[in-house]
Amino acid sequence: MSKYMIGIDISTSLVKSIVFTRDGQVISEYTCSYSTYRPKSSYAEQSPHEVEHATRAALKHSIKQQNINISDIIGITFSSPMHSLICINEENDPISPMLTWEDKRSYSQAGIMKESYGRGLYEQTGTPIHPMSPFVKLVWMKEANYPPYYQSARFVSIKEYILYKWCGTWQVDISTASATGLLDLHTLKWNSDALTIAGINESQLSTLVPCTHQLEALNTSIADEIGVSKATPIIIGATNGVHANIGIGATGVHDTALSIGTSSAIRRFTNEHVVDLEQRTFQYAFTESLRVVGGASNNGMSIMHWLARQFSSLTKKETIEIMDLEALAANSSAGANGLFFLPYLSGERAPKWNAKAKGGWLGLTLTHTSADMIRSAMEGVIFNMYEIYDSISGNYGMGSGLVVSGSYADSTLWVQMTADIFRKTVKLPSTEHATAWGAAWLGLMALGKVNTLEEIKDFIKIKHEVFPNVRSVVKYEEHYELYREIYNKNKPLYNDIDRLQY
Repeated sequence: MSKYMIGIDISTSLVKSIVFTRDGQVISEYTCSYSTYRPKSSYAEQSPHEVEHATRAALKHSIKQQNINISDIIGITFSSPMHSLICINEENDPISPMLTWEDKRSYSQAGIMKESYGRGLYEQTGTPIHPMSPFVKLVWMKEANYPPYYQSARFVSIKEYILYKWCGTWQVDISTASATGLLDLHTLKWNSDALTIAGINESQLSTLVPCTHQLEALNTSIADEIGVSKATPIIIGATNGVHANIGIGATGVHDTALSIGTSSAIRRFTNEHVVDLEQRTFQYAFTESLRVVGGASNNGMSIMHWLARQFSSLTKKETIEIMDLEALAANSSAGANGLFFLPYLSGERAPKWNAKAKGGWLGLTLTHTSADMIRSAMEGVIFNMYEIYDSISGNYGMGSGLVVSGSYADSTLWVQMTADIFRKTVKLPSTEHATAWGAAWLGLMALGKVNTLEEIKDFIKIKHEVFPNVRSVVKYEEHYELYREIYNKNKPLYNDIDRLQY
């Protein structure tokens, strides 16, 4: 009997290939990284070839380093980031870099389209009008006379490109397609209005398939290079956000998943087919009946890395570790002695959807310490996550559980802040590879090895629970309302600041 399921987690900066047993134990793992190129301030590009080669190498070495028998592999499932866009020519080769969600060149188009079409398109697609969206990027390409746009036979995501190279067909899962801003949530077909505005046609997009779809056999040369049978089942999978929820057991309609890595996200499954009238959150299709609602922030651990660089420079130390900053922040108290930090150092997606939003401290005085500055930055990230959660709750009801993951979950202080600001018990699962395990589990379900998403909860242990501190809860309620007001009052200044900076 086959023993192992492999989850491939393609993220913004690296790809992991994790070999799991049926009960989620990690047998082998291998990671390969790749670069993001930023020739100008608004650019964020990657090489499709580099990402594909890294994916191939990660899978190959995860199998090879433990000498896993080919016949013991049940199947392989792919997880990938949302909002990537590559132009492909008639020969099925990339003729553009991959534009990632971070690319902001379409900022002007996003603003104009939000005014002209925003509400209607958002209600049809569930995707906020923002530069992250491939739909908005396509409009920019058209209006900017971007040469690859006019030379393209098709437009695809990174997962589509990799799976074409490996399996020879252009197919896209519903989850990835839904995040493009081009899919109709109600029909689960390509939206004709969005395609017309983007200036493309359906033949330039891949065939839509369920997230449990099994692709054709692997290309023989690819299979031989990796060291697997060409008959190994390849499951197309979903996006990394969906898999992250599955991988930590947040599969019920009342389970909320919060993840903070370089960026941040909060998500919940729902079977209610409504969208937020204020356009603060996304709603992406997963199956015909189940959707994922939530919001992603540009800012998370990136704030701490930025602080570490600044403090290293000021103290003339070669490096300052994140844990050193957190230890320092513990010397401040809840509310950071009245100091506020707007965490929009990279603009912002949910719930603001303002690519030109700026970060900074407000309320800074001579009495504040470095501990207050660091703590306020950590609190700002959680306030923003809570604002997204607040938006979700207004449309779908209060969730009963909050499960957290990501590198931030190693910080006792930050997790306690989360419990206090959210006023909820926070659960920390034992799994360290939530996205890859979620992908592997979806693959097991696709192959009939398990019956439901919910069954995964039996294999995920909660290693720790953190409870709200009543005194901090009261203080944070007041601070949260002022945090929101600070952004609203500063918002009119962001365009002027942006003009001076660039």
